[in-house]
Amino acid sequence: MKAIRRFTVRPVLPEPLQPLSDLARNLRWSWHTETRELFEAVDPAGWRASGADPVRLLGGVSATRLGELAADRAFLDRLGAAAADLDTYLRGARWYQERDGDTGGAGAEGGVSGGVELPAAIGYFSPEFGVTAALPQYSGGLGILAGDHLKAASDLGVPLIGVGLLYRHGYFRQSLSRDGWQQEQYPVLDPNELPLTLLREPDGTAARVSLALPGHRTLRACVWQAHVGRVPLLLLDSDVEENGPGEREVTDRLYGGGSEHRLLQEMLLGIGGVRALRTYCRLTGHPAPEVFHTNEGHAGFLGLERIRELVSTPADALRGTESGTAMGFEAALEAVRAGTVFTTHTPVPAGIDRFERDLVARHFGDDGELPGVPVERVLGLGAESYPGGETNLFNMAVMGLRLAQRANGVSTLHGAVSRKMFAGLWPGFDPAEVPIGSVTNGVHAPTWTAPEMARLGARRNPGGRPDPVGLPDFTATPAAALWDVRRALRAQLVTEVRGRLHASWRLRGAEDAELGWIDGVLDPDVLTIGFARRVPSYKRLTLMLRDRDRLTELLLHPERPIQIVVAGKAHPADDGGKRLVRELVRFSDDPRVRHRIVFLPDYGMGMAQKLYPGCDVWLNNPLRPLEACGTSGMKAALNGCLNLSVLDGWWDEWFEPDFGWAIPTADTGTADENRRDDLEANALYELIEDRVAPRFYDRGTDGLPDRWIEMVRRTLVTLGPKVLAGRMVREYVERLYAPAARAHRSLDPGRAAELAAWKYRTRTLWPYVSVDHVEAVAATGAGGSTELGSTLTLRVCVGLGELRPDDVEVQAVAGRVGPDDALVDARAFPLKPAGGPDLEGRWVYEGPLALDRTGPYGYTVRVLPAHPLLATSADLGLVALPTEATGEGAGVLMR
Repeated sequence: MKAIRRFTVRPVLPEPLQPLSDLARNLRWSWHTETRELFEAVDPAGWRASGADPVRLLGGVSATRLGELAADRAFLDRLGAAAADLDTYLRGARWYQERDGDTGGAGAEGGVSGGVELPAAIGYFSPEFGVTAALPQYSGGLGILAGDHLKAASDLGVPLIGVGLLYRHGYFRQSLSRDGWQQEQYPVLDPNELPLTLLREPDGTAARVSLALPGHRTLRACVWQAHVGRVPLLLLDSDVEENGPGEREVTDRLYGGGSEHRLLQEMLLGIGGVRALRTYCRLTGHPAPEVFHTNEGHAGFLGLERIRELVSTPADALRGTESGTAMGFEAALEAVRAGTVFTTHTPVPAGIDRFERDLVARHFGDDGELPGVPVERVLGLGAESYPGGETNLFNMAVMGLRLAQRANGVSTLHGAVSRKMFAGLWPGFDPAEVPIGSVTNGVHAPTWTAPEMARLGARRNPGGRPDPVGLPDFTATPAAALWDVRRALRAQLVTEVRGRLHASWRLRGAEDAELGWIDGVLDPDVLTIGFARRVPSYKRLTLMLRDRDRLTELLLHPERPIQIVVAGKAHPADDGGKRLVRELVRFSDDPRVRHRIVFLPDYGMGMAQKLYPGCDVWLNNPLRPLEACGTSGMKAALNGCLNLSVLDGWWDEWFEPDFGWAIPTADTGTADENRRDDLEANALYELIEDRVAPRFYDRGTDGLPDRWIEMVRRTLVTLGPKVLAGRMVREYVERLYAPAARAHRSLDPGRAAELAAWKYRTRTLWPYVSVDHVEAVAATGAGGSTELGSTLTLRVCVGLGELRPDDVEVQAVAGRVGPDDALVDARAFPLKPAGGPDLEGRWVYEGPLALDRTGPYGYTVRVLPAHPLLATSADLGLVALPTEATGEGAGVLMR
């Protein structure tokens, strides 16, 4: 029988054990080893049965056991120490506080240059957050990255407020049918059984946010809070009684439903998220965010809500003062852009959410959301109004870029790919000049470093200064100690795999009597390769199966065998991905190799925290350059696992032979995809056979693989600090958050209106700007020749129409010239006015151009808009260039 109603009975803790509740409700326990060990001591069997979830654990502890603990002086001493440690962590000054303030502390080493006062708060919006398996609100890398961002911000004291949605079914649980086909289950999550508390008004009622929907309907949501160390995480939940059935299901599943369902989720995340954040600040007194960070385009509507606030609310009221006047739309747009950061995570247009314009128009029309914001302006922000764009679609990433003054990709290579992909928004500029930078992702070391590795580093370096984000130092760790821990972690993985494999086969319908072979699966002394991630086609789950005979030989090699652990989920609607999973599963079911290769279903954080440390090599073979960053290899590296990867994402940026191996790639532009995959699979087999396995099994007289251990050490010591989320968050603070806060503060209503008016005037008058004549004179050099060390004096005549010199910047752009006359590695040099306008109203600009490089060399000139409040000269996407017949010397070649 099934229950007709479900509710949660909360445990009553004895008074001496009350701190356990606070420790369980702050998710810092998920990365703080001592706190986790404390909870395990409460009930070791219950800890394992709860999936290492303190809230579930405490809900199942007997009153007798609680009474025993309340009288256990040793346990109470541990509890008191853990509670005191958490209090110190939450209240003490950290990196951010040490660098903030009016006295120039922000300009200290590692801080923001120029003594800039850092933002009082930052709103961080993401559609998913992977903080812990006990709060399953993530599907893959984007969510795990967001969770690590919050944790690192907490460790550094960065005043972030996370905003997301609470999905009642979370992401799906994965199992396999008997023939290996992926099956999905959506267990219902009860927020009362999760480490969450409801945000309440002073009278005790649940705080609510609401959105207007077409047809005079209303979408309401309550707000749940999670505490991620020092960082509050707000999760909006539409499953409230005041909603109709359709509205209650808006937050049912992560990335579920059709187009309108996704649109409503993203409206609730962006628009409702801003309203939830304002409510939270009102109720708690938390400073209002000065900077809003949009983690991927799903949350892009937050910018529209902030515009609505400014056009309908006195601007100064949102800054905490009592006076002010409402802004016009254009001024509000400038004010919002100044304080917004947009991060794109996709390297392909297919990864971007796009909606039918009519659908968006209906939800932002007369009886929809955002009164005071004209629907045609909303549609314009998401329009693909560039060559190749689809005019009937509304593009969330395009809107995100137009609403943010600062944007970035998530690795150096991905930044370059993004600049090329979105170049149509900045016509006339080379992709290299598109204003999208990059901050390479990082991972949270305390979450992903195995406790055994962390203790090893700390024990071997007792006098070392601890890293502020918890990375141990392995510089002096003896080789034997490193190898012993690595083997122990491999053995733990073997035990974990056997348990999970047995459970998987039982769900597939097997009887215990059929499963004796599982006791021989994997070997703690065999080279172990890991591969785990989502299963879109570009990640190529089955590349390793291109030549099955050759793979089998590698698995069963008599002297240098390998073993492979694979995990991954295909999207429920992706039958192609499910076929890849089944193909891999069927191969791993073969009795000849099933002791050497396994597929583990239901990949998640809990599995990952065993998988990364237990592998010797982490495999990644995406189709270059379609991996934006790919952080799984970073987590493996923190545990001394070596990477074997295509040069894509972060590995393209930081690969060195000391850290692992680069898989050679074929031309990804070739039409013959089969040949490309065959070539790259063959390169993978050769690397494993000729270089990876021999190095692992090459042992010295002491039985240690000295060269392998040295690669492990170099990975831990040199690569480890680069891949940290703490490094990533510091870069966001210094390069994006602090400048955005400065820009936000500079745009009071008057200056925002001034900037908006200047932009409108400049755009209107730009068609009359021209480069009319260019001439160059060799000022120095033997005989006036164009030799290295010569200097050209450029003289440029430009027409500005009704604009003034203060409105523009005239530049010479020079660099090497490629075969198609395109400038390569170009640099810009400003030219200065040489006097007033001539009789025809044209202005003459002059300046020197030093010829400091040999070889084919050339230059051009251009006119750009210029204003003190512009973040970049490409901000407006306007540029005036010479025509082919613009005077003498418009290009020069040196040899």
